[in-house]
This record gives sequence, C-alpha cells and structure tokens, in this order.
Amino acid sequence: MPAEAPPAEAAGADIAGGDVIDGKAFAEGLRARVGAAVPAFVAAAGRKPGLAVVLVGEDPASQVYVGSKRKATVAAGMESFEHRLPDATDSATLLALVEQLNRDETVDGILVQLPLPPQIDEKAVLAAIDPAKDVDGFHVVNAGKLAIGEPAMVPCTPLGCLMLLKDRLGSLSGLEAVVVGRSNIVGKPMAQLLLAENCTVTIAHSRTRDLPEVVRRADIVVAAVGRPEMIKGDWISPGAVVIDVGINRVPGDEGKTRLVGDVDFASARRRARAITPVPGGVGPMTIAVLLRNTLVAAHARAGLSPPAEL
Repeated sequence: MPAEAPPAEAAGADIAGGDVIDGKAFAEGLRARVGAAVPAFVAAAGRKPGLAVVLVGEDPASQVYVGSKRKATVAAGMESFEHRLPDATDSATLLALVEQLNRDETVDGILVQLPLPPQIDEKAVLAAIDPAKDVDGFHVVNAGKLAIGEPAMVPCTPLGCLMLLKDRLGSLSGLEAVVVGRSNIVGKPMAQLLLAENCTVTIAHSRTRDLPEVVRRADIVVAAVGRPEMIKGDWISPGAVVIDVGINRVPGDEGKTRLVGDVDFASARRRARAITPVPGGVGPMTIAVLLRNTLVAAHARAGLSPPAEL
C-alpha cells in the first residue's frame, strides 16, 4: 500500500473519490518558470533560445499541435523556427534540412513532428538530429544515456508524468510502479525515470499474464497502452496514484466523438488517491516540458547551468 494511506485505504475500502491531478495548472506553472528564466539566459548568451519544429504533410492534428508549440515558444520569450514541407517530401530532403538545423547556431532544439509520411525513413531522420538538440529525447544516444543514468534529453511526456508524480508524492523512493505500455516514446523512458527515483518498476503490456493482478500491486500506475479505458477501477490498489497518458477518441453522443484515456476514470477514481483526467492531465505537460527541454539545451550549448527550478 502507498505510504501514509488513511485507515480506510489500508483496510481495502473504496475511496469516495481521489484527487484529480490538474495537469493544465501544473503545466502553466512550468511554462511560467521557463518564461521567467529566459531573460537571464538572453543576458548571459546574447541571444534567445531557439526551437525549430519541422512538419511534413498536411495532417490536421499535427498542424494544430505545431501551431500550439509555436505560440507557446513565442509566449515564453524564445525564438520559434517553423519549417513546413509538402507531403511528397523525400528522406533526402528532410535529412538535408535536419543537417542544416544541426549547424544553425541560433537553434537549440530540433523537433520533427511525427508521424512522418510513409516514404520517409523515420529512424534515419531521428538518428540524424544532433543529440544535444534532440529536445524530444528520441535519439538513441539520449535513450542510452537515460538507461545508464547519465544526464540526457528526456522525452517530454514521461518527464511530465514524473513531474506530476513528484509534485503529488514527493519522494518516490521504495514505491512499486507499474508502467502499462512499452513504447520507446513513453513506456520505456518512463520506466527508466522511475528506476532513477528508486522505485521498483514493472513494465507490463498486452502479453503480460494476469495483467489486472500485476496492476493491483502498484503504488503508482502509469497507463500508456493506447487502448480506450482498458484499465478498470478494480485493477487499482486503493490509495494508488494513477497517471493516464492515453488519448483515445471513442463514439459520443449525437454522432460526435469524445476523448478518453487508457483508464476507466470514473471507477478508478473511486479507488485511487489521485488520478489524471483525460483531457487536462498529462496532455498539457508535453508542450510545457518541450519548452523546458529547449531552455535546458540552450544552457548546455552556451556552457551555462540551467536554473534549478526547471
């Protein structure tokens, strides 16, 4: 059971309703801290931190996301460099742009918006990004450094999840964590981050035997499996903290769609000490952490130490 659980939780009784973790408010606070730290960097380095975002094609969701990143970057006092390429772009053209951005001294972070069109070699493009500018944390060098405990650029979503957990629980040392999902973008780096916080970590997935029982033993559950409301309330140990990374569209009323997570929120909340909603939980953290990673990368490239509050 989680540390300092109330007697009712320790006895296994359902909680009337766990706290809803306000990821939007936390993200706004992080963005404000980043923005407050930018002027000191400008004074020391003589320039603004710069983030370059590359979008290939006309995917509507990606276009909205890229636009949100641009607005957030500018609002934080950073330079935003946006590169939009047609859907027919080939790998060689995109790789040439990445190499140009690698050499550009005004660019501290490079983000290539995924997914890419099928004709482009996604692995080759991600591998071509300078690891020092890899603010998405997807480069194999950064993944390797994270795995062995060296300082690295960390993927934005799992780092945002860790921030929410530490804000809620303080020290995570000794807690049992179950990460449901094993992707390179969320599941694996999330597990590495939790290990670094001295958690006992299990990575579960679709082939895990008796998955509900595995989840029930967790003090911390991070759901990143991409299946709508797969994790039911009775899978959650009373008093656990649940971080729901999933964003799934399902049929709603009057032919509309609605967003749900990978966790059945209503039933899980009755047992959890705290839980992130969908939307409004993990989602807002991703762009906030992207800004944070860009500012950290800018400090490193300028030979400066980033502010402790980041």
